[in-house]
Amino acid sequence: MLQGKKIILGVCGSIAAYKAAMLTRLLVKAGADVKIIMTESAKAFITPLTLSTLSKHPVHSDFFKNTSGEWDSHVELGLWADLILIAPATAKTISQFATGHCDNLLVATYLSARCPVYLAPAMDLDMYMHPSTLSNLQTLEKYGNRIINAESGELASGLIGQGRMAEPEHIVEALEVHFNAEQKLSGKRILITAGPTHEAIDPVRFIGNHSTGKMGYAIAEQMLDQGAEVTLVSGPTHCKLEHPNLKIIPVKSAEEMYQASKATFESSDITVLSAAVADYTPKIVADKKIKKKTDEFDITCVKTVDIAAKLGELKKNHQFMVGFALETDNEIENAKGKLDRKNLDMIVLNSLKDKGAGFGHDTNKVTILSKTNEALKFDLKSKSEVAKDIVNTIINYSHD
Repeated sequence: MLQGKKIILGVCGSIAAYKAAMLTRLLVKAGADVKIIMTESAKAFITPLTLSTLSKHPVHSDFFKNTSGEWDSHVELGLWADLILIAPATAKTISQFATGHCDNLLVATYLSARCPVYLAPAMDLDMYMHPSTLSNLQTLEKYGNRIINAESGELASGLIGQGRMAEPEHIVEALEVHFNAEQKLSGKRILITAGPTHEAIDPVRFIGNHSTGKMGYAIAEQMLDQGAEVTLVSGPTHCKLEHPNLKIIPVKSAEEMYQASKATFESSDITVLSAAVADYTPKIVADKKIKKKTDEFDITCVKTVDIAAKLGELKKNHQFMVGFALETDNEIENAKGKLDRKNLDMIVLNSLKDKGAGFGHDTNKVTILSKTNEALKFDLKSKSEVAKDIVNTIINYSHD
């Protein structure tokens, strides 16, 4: 559940800060990307070196980086995170969060964040049960923050009662439950095609296109974040993606992509055909490198298999299929034609007329069409943001 999640761990000045080392280790082991913000008093209980070593990131604590005067942006930190976890959360920090009293980097980051925030309080029994602490915790819950209640046991004062920070294992379990509840594709099997195909002319040459595979890989990553099991049939690309719920099948030609997709299609709930498949392939492939002997050289080509159309013929009522269209003229009309002919449920239209869209860019601009002829137009965005829009639209349409 935590694979690839970006988590900020806020560590405050409490004896329970020593547990932050184990908590960091468990989060990283679960696949989370962890950045740590420490209050100044937390450094008296555990060193930044320990936590930076375990998290594999520098520890943040000041508004400025070392003596360089460079700003350590709390805004960027707050926007980076998928979730903020404060563990241990002291009475002081809880009070500052509740009132907006901002005098350190951790509080500033909290006030800048747009993601869920979890707090694991740690303090002595009487502090934890004091009306002001209980009131502040209630205020934070009203703000939408979530409290991982302190556990009972022997406290640093020698008293026995509630106030111990929840054990790191219990905190990780709470975060896993959180992300599991958010995952709208949990249990779904997804087939995605991505990248170009290379149609061999001879052992060293091929017919291809400028597709990088970035869009398909970004969609796969978003699907995985939503809890899906993904099979990615990938043409030649430099893109990399690792996840325990991901199976990558590398292919080269259109025929190889079709065979790999067909083998997986029947068991797939959702299929996204984002690959740029060659329309034609050489009729005859030379078994040796063709020598340059004449001024002209002709290649006879034949049509490749239409993967979308073939899979559309096999599609069952419970399956949802998404195609892509890259157009230069009559974009909407051509995309609608493909939607109907190939039995698609949704099609993502790219226009090469849009600056920054299409192959070879880190950005894209798409229009999404459905069987109801609804057209959703999106602004130019990074391909990761476009992937979010596409996956969210798939979730909305496939659950209707």
